[in-house]
Formats: sequence, structure tokens, C-alpha cells
Amino acid sequence: MKSIRLMIFVAATFGMSLAAADGPAPATPGVPAGAVLTAPYTWSYADAQGRKWIYRQTPFGVARLEDKPDPHAAADISAQARYLKAADAGDSVRFERPGPFGIYRWESKKTALSAVEQAAWDRDRPAAGK
Repeated sequence: MKSIRLMIFVAATFGMSLAAADGPAPATPGVPAGAVLTAPYTWSYADAQGRKWIYRQTPFGVARLEDKPDPHAAADISAQARYLKAADAGDSVRFERPGPFGIYRWESKKTALSAVEQAAWDRDRPAAGK
């Protein structure tokens, strides 16, 4: 009896794997045909007007969001750079920032500055004509 159940299980599993391998995966309902899978359950799509959309599979169906740049990103960088002090140190830049346990100090190469460090360096850079 156990061997019959095992044979039925193996045959059903083998049959399902063959059925899945027959053709391409069915399209997800609610996602346009030209959408590109960018992450698990997330697609990117540009419509005929040139607007970019993000489609995400949720437990309640597919959600469509317009792909816009973050408006707070530039404000966030300048807010973080406000507390940094930058000074020239040859091929690198010396930074200082107040912290809860004193002043934090570090150096970064001029060619490898983060966006926040670059904003502080642009603000504190000595003028070339002086």
C-alpha cells in the first residue's frame, strides 16, 4: 500500500514538473506585457507617454506606483552636511562632526567622497582666488 502511494506521489510530482516546463510562465494579471522584473514580485514599466511605473505584487493584488525620484533626497544631504566641517589635507579631506561622545574626526580621499561629504567640501572649500 505504501509503495502504491509513493508511486502515485512520484508520478504526480513528475507530471507537474513536466507541465511547468512546457512553456513560459503565465503573465501576472495586472502587470503589462512589456514590464521588466527588477526584483522578486516587482516590475518596472514605461508607458507610451514616457511615464515610468513600478508594479508590485501584494497580498491584495498588483499595486501600481509612479516611479518618481525622492524629493527629500537633496534636502536630506544638505541637512546632514550642515554639521560637518571640512578642511583640505592634500589629496584627502579632513572632516569633523559633533557627536554625543565628543567630536568625530576622519579623512576621505577627494576622489572617494560620499554625497554628504562632497556637499560639506563644496561649502567649506577655500576659494581659488584668495
